[in-house]
Amino acid sequence: MKLAGQLDLDSVADFALDYAAKLGLDEAEVSLHEGTGVSVNVRMCELETVEKHNDAQIVVNVYKNHHTGSASSADMSEAGVRSLLDAAASIASQTGADECLGLADKELMASELYDLDLHHPWGADITELAQLATRCEDAALSRDKRISNSEGANVSTYSGNALYANSHGFRSISSSSQHSLSCSVIAGKDAGMQRDYWYDSDRNAANLDAPEAIGKTAAERAVQRLDARKIDSTETPILFDPAMAKSLIGHLVGALRGGAIYKRASFMLERLEQQIMPEFVTIAEHPHIPAGAGSALHDNEGVATPAYHALVDQGRLQTYVLGSYTARKLGLSSTANAGGVRNLRVSDTGHNFQELLAQMGQGLLVTELIGSGINMVTGDYSRGAAGFWVENGEISYPVEEITIAGNLLDMYQGIVAVGNDTDRRGNTHSGSILVQNMTLAGS
Repeated sequence: MKLAGQLDLDSVADFALDYAAKLGLDEAEVSLHEGTGVSVNVRMCELETVEKHNDAQIVVNVYKNHHTGSASSADMSEAGVRSLLDAAASIASQTGADECLGLADKELMASELYDLDLHHPWGADITELAQLATRCEDAALSRDKRISNSEGANVSTYSGNALYANSHGFRSISSSSQHSLSCSVIAGKDAGMQRDYWYDSDRNAANLDAPEAIGKTAAERAVQRLDARKIDSTETPILFDPAMAKSLIGHLVGALRGGAIYKRASFMLERLEQQIMPEFVTIAEHPHIPAGAGSALHDNEGVATPAYHALVDQGRLQTYVLGSYTARKLGLSSTANAGGVRNLRVSDTGHNFQELLAQMGQGLLVTELIGSGINMVTGDYSRGAAGFWVENGEISYPVEEITIAGNLLDMYQGIVAVGNDTDRRGNTHSGSILVQNMTLAGS
């Protein structure tokens, strides 16, 4: 058996499952990963840090008479794996029984495993990565004379392999990569300083925005925030820019998770088939998109993912977000969401950003959210915010030190439009979301 740095994931998995059987366990599953990465940070056009890492981990879950134990380690030697499974079996002997525990049902395992084009390793060396970061930061610093300082530019790259196997005989191994480029700068001086940033990420480094474009955007965003004002409290429409709109979708997904539902701790409880959003809103997973940030042919338990899975269809709630355990708790079937949702896409109403501003007329454009004042039981929503005040459909001036509040159920029902200015970074893609009315607490 090979050790870290020369891992044979198949052999480690074989040994782990064979040893689990020798221990007399009913079922077992093993997740393994190994990978390498580099992160290069440049500040004020000087190389500041270089971080290189090699990581490897094995996680085992075992089941015996509906008791379970779990353990993890970076030691993938035979002795390390034996010790790990002994520990997991010991834990299982001491935990309470739960009839819902166990592997996902065998008939749900993915049967078609093919390449989703997730692996695009980046061959750039440290010098080349540092040059990219320097170009990015230099573009930001030279964009506007009001850019007075920098928090740096960063380039990160990661490439690795993962394997999941269980005692049903299911096994899947895949390779993947992820790369990013970011820049954060400060505009103004003394009390008038404002910070902002921009970034891009992709599985394929060739698809990243040019470093100059990222630096330019970071600088422009920081400068636009200068001379921010406080505003009076009011009731007003709110336009969430695409990056902030994703958080609204994230709150919905959190409320649909099986753990929150079976514990009756969600504001989406007992709302299946109900109209929770306007008819023009559809929110669906697309797990099989080639090279997608969240693409996978199966979830973390080996359950086959569908090519399309609507959470909300024409405004109606279609499903909860379930793994095998939470599905059994609810008397339902797994939705192949162990490990989360994958490649979530939000439909749009065809409006571009300027059209959304015009439709809002007067109100607040939110470009930053602060804090996490969300009550997932009631849906009550209150977060610090910053952005821009809009008058007559045009951005008028930046604002800060405000709080926006409402209830997520009302906010979802009050969605007026979704823009086609889609932010395509990451697992969730959404355009700007215009909400009809919220409370704004200012000065």
